[in-house]
Amino acid sequence: MTAAITFSPTVPLPLLMAFTAMAAALLVYGGLRRARGIALRAIPMLVLIIALADPILMREHRTPLADVAVVVVDETGSQKLGQRMERTTKAAGKLAAELTTQPDLEVRTVHVTGANQDGTQLFTALNAALDDVPAQRLAGTIMITDGQVHDTPTPSVHAPWQGAPVHVLLTGDRGERDRRIRIERAPDFGLVGQTAAVRVKIEDTGAPPGAEVPVTVRRNGTEPQTLTLPVGGSSDLPVTIANVGANVFEIDVAPRDGELSLANNHALVSVTGVRDRLRVLLISGQPHVGERAWRNLLKSDPNVDLVHFTILRPLTKDDGTPINELALIQFPYTELFEEQLHDFDLVIFDRYSRRGLVPFQFMPKIVDYVRHGGAVMLAVGPEYADSYSLYNSPLQSILPAAPTGQVSEQPFRPQISALGARHPVTAELTGAFANDAGNAPTWGRWLRQVNVGTPSGETVMTGANNEPLLVLDHVGKGRVALLLSDTIWLWGKDFDGGGPQAELLRRVSHWLMKEPELEEESLTAEPHGDDLVITRHSVATDEKSVTVTKPAGGDETVVPQDAGRGRFVAKLTSAAPGLYRMTDGEHTAVAAVGSPNPLENYDVVTTDAKVGPVAEATGGGVYWLGDGDAPAVRRVAPGRTAHGASWVGVKANKQSAVTGVTQVHLAPVALLLAALMAGAMLAWWREGQ
Repeated sequence: MTAAITFSPTVPLPLLMAFTAMAAALLVYGGLRRARGIALRAIPMLVLIIALADPILMREHRTPLADVAVVVVDETGSQKLGQRMERTTKAAGKLAAELTTQPDLEVRTVHVTGANQDGTQLFTALNAALDDVPAQRLAGTIMITDGQVHDTPTPSVHAPWQGAPVHVLLTGDRGERDRRIRIERAPDFGLVGQTAAVRVKIEDTGAPPGAEVPVTVRRNGTEPQTLTLPVGGSSDLPVTIANVGANVFEIDVAPRDGELSLANNHALVSVTGVRDRLRVLLISGQPHVGERAWRNLLKSDPNVDLVHFTILRPLTKDDGTPINELALIQFPYTELFEEQLHDFDLVIFDRYSRRGLVPFQFMPKIVDYVRHGGAVMLAVGPEYADSYSLYNSPLQSILPAAPTGQVSEQPFRPQISALGARHPVTAELTGAFANDAGNAPTWGRWLRQVNVGTPSGETVMTGANNEPLLVLDHVGKGRVALLLSDTIWLWGKDFDGGGPQAELLRRVSHWLMKEPELEEESLTAEPHGDDLVITRHSVATDEKSVTVTKPAGGDETVVPQDAGRGRFVAKLTSAAPGLYRMTDGEHTAVAAVGSPNPLENYDVVTTDAKVGPVAEATGGGVYWLGDGDAPAVRRVAPGRTAHGASWVGVKANKQSAVTGVTQVHLAPVALLLAALMAGAMLAWWREGQ
């Protein structure tokens, strides 16, 4: 309980001060004039001033407040190495036992169990624990960690925990060794077929200067390539962008003896491959209405360089036209089909027959172009069924269907075949299937179709009498597509309801150019929150198991279930952060859950370099649990030394809260009235002497 005297004037304070000054002046004047009874006259003036000031004795009733000590326990990934968790558990138990026995001390324990993409955030958790604690009640903070803290504040930052000592208990051993690889810079995009540079740095505690170590690079799970890089310096690692879409590079540095962790010997880089101006050669054998469909599609894409030739008049036509009027320029078949053919990503023959301008001897070069990875599309009409058909040429060895010589002229509605309903080129086309409301397909009719024998490729669309309409085939390393109608342009004119003309031609073209999302047989995986969704694409209907290799080692087998349209889906729930590898025996995939190169896994060597300055600035101490048991706990007065060789101190602030107030008026009215009357009478008496 504390006491103090306060005043509660009954008149405004300026008026009280003026009256006091006037009374003092009168008394001084009387004293100078030696007035009789001046001392007795001062009594009623003083009593009146006291009455107006109204002095009060205030007594406060207080209750002691408990101080707050915070124990922050680091339980993130790097703490699971060696004996760190065992030491952490033992130290936390000892601290809890000693702190809870201290009088007037509240103990708050904060467990930091997971690290995000920004690493271990101990000070963020500490700030949250002290949100409701006044600085005057904070006794101190004790952190149990390996020192790898990634939110250590700068000295200029003001935080609530800075007013009390911060002690650090390090769980690792002195002189630990570890080798790790860091991605310093990596491109987000790269041109297909070209090399990109990934800047890496290999660090190795205790390695001699100038040491070199082997590094392996694996793209999308393929066979690794090995090279040697120096330790300690930055190096540019060349990687080849082989395909459109994701190119995932796994970079591994060889482990060393006695290192702490192998998780940081591995890094992951994903570079999106893009094509640099796709080159497409379009040769139209004769002018026709559908010729514009291909041209408009290809010209609408700014990433496509289109070379288009239309043969207005075949050489076999003898109508007396002078030779110098047959063409504005000579057809460059030597440049196109011998010198530059392999520079094209796609070659399209649109209603072309052997009556055109390409000499017979150049056809084998087109076959060779396809077998070595090129792409050819044939959009054919009646010319494919006559004796000058391209099928009756060296191209026959790569074409997926032979013409029967018949052309159907009856209208028909294109349909997606059973295989096409699972093929990525056609499975997602709108309007092909009845919808949930039971409405019939909405595709419009085509008017002509070339009949062929049994195709060798994949028939994804059918026409009249269920005959093949669109056939796709793999030939060597390349691909071939055969569209057996020249009336697809009717869809673009909305004839009979129209259809997805542009989308179909685009998907066929991109399949020919090997866009990853249109592969009919593939294995992919994508993280969705804490889950990993594995998708196997296949035109086959049988389910196949997938073996998943987890980041921490160990395999798990899952069986993706048929989700329709060629997709088999499985989900790994609550997948731990890290790199996952998957294989179904034929295809492989890799995926990263969380950050591909988490900061938490990079540097795992125990250190006092990050949190030691914080402990020193707040008067705390740093202790290595590998050297002995956790220090004892003492209460210390504010301003006193807060740590020793075997003990840590937490402040005893002795704060309290006011629970009640008692007020006693020191000048009762009756007493003041009596004093006033007595003073006046004495003054009157003295003057009468």
